[in-house]
Amino acid sequence: MHKFLWLAFAGLLSGLAFPALADITVKDLRDREVTIHEPARRILLGFNYEDYIAVAGTGAMERVVALSLTPWKDWRPEQYAAYVKAIPSISSLTDVGDTETGTFSVERAIAARPDLVILAAWQYDALGANADQLEAAGIPVVVIDYNAQTVDKHVRSTLLLGKVTGQEERAKELANGYRAAMDDILARAAKAGPSPKKIYVELGKKGPNEIGNTYGKGMWGGVIDMLGGVNIAKGQIENWGPLSPEYTLSAKPDIVVIAGSEWTGSPAAVLLGFNADKTLANDRLGAYFKRPGWADLPAVKNDEVHAIYHGGTRTLSDFIYVQYIAKLLYPEAFSDIDPGGEIERFYEKWLPVRAEGVFVLRHQPAGQ
Repeated sequence: MHKFLWLAFAGLLSGLAFPALADITVKDLRDREVTIHEPARRILLGFNYEDYIAVAGTGAMERVVALSLTPWKDWRPEQYAAYVKAIPSISSLTDVGDTETGTFSVERAIAARPDLVILAAWQYDALGANADQLEAAGIPVVVIDYNAQTVDKHVRSTLLLGKVTGQEERAKELANGYRAAMDDILARAAKAGPSPKKIYVELGKKGPNEIGNTYGKGMWGGVIDMLGGVNIAKGQIENWGPLSPEYTLSAKPDIVVIAGSEWTGSPAAVLLGFNADKTLANDRLGAYFKRPGWADLPAVKNDEVHAIYHGGTRTLSDFIYVQYIAKLLYPEAFSDIDPGGEIERFYEKWLPVRAEGVFVLRHQPAGQ
């Protein structure tokens, strides 16, 4: 073949195998139009680590050059450890600091040479003018928002992650699956409800000797609201904070849910999540029964005391925890739903780690 014809042919093949990258404009979850080079190859990831990995798929973390590490390593240490075991390179990524503690370093972020920064809405808001500095340095910033706890923003965030990583079909499948699951939950709850059952949720970090936060509106309070349940903290707590023990006793909750996580340095905490031990979690949950007056609560008398993974809410897999609360409110309507099994299936299909640990738990009395 003539030399120049061969070069032209080789160039054509190269173009077919490696399509030219193009600048695209996306709208993020702060309704900002952002132009990026598609798909991003060097990403600074601020939060929503599992959601990003689920969407970006195989090789997701190979695209990441820097992290805001504290919200992962310190807030969800066992989850972080599971991912480091599966993807050891995570441990060597640049840590740019944390917006919540004011340690986020714009200089370190720029030095990592990302071609895209992905931030949660709360991180973007906290950065303020520092986010503008990143963009002034030629680094586009896109904002996602799973914390809003709406189906629309979950779906939009997922599709946005798919767009910027070149995984649009995978993102669509995840987004459609999330929407379908939530539509199913809400349809069942609407048909069966509203429920007269009263629920009390408490953050289980401090253990039974101190009163942990409950939620009047967002977080677990928002879940109860959307399902038509009666949250005893509604109208008593604006967003989050401790509810007086006297009020809790007087409200006589039918269901008690203690939100647990992977806390370190909290010897009485209800430990749930990755690598959690079921017996220990059950024992820590049972310790709450020793609070004054709790033995007389309907929830305790009727074995309706539960633990739920606090790290599971406000994520792409949070429909599973909504299912769990829904099943507490409407057991017959959700009799065919197994949230524990759903957690295992979600991780098996979408993530590189297995859901090994305890993520939802009904307290088992001694001897059962």
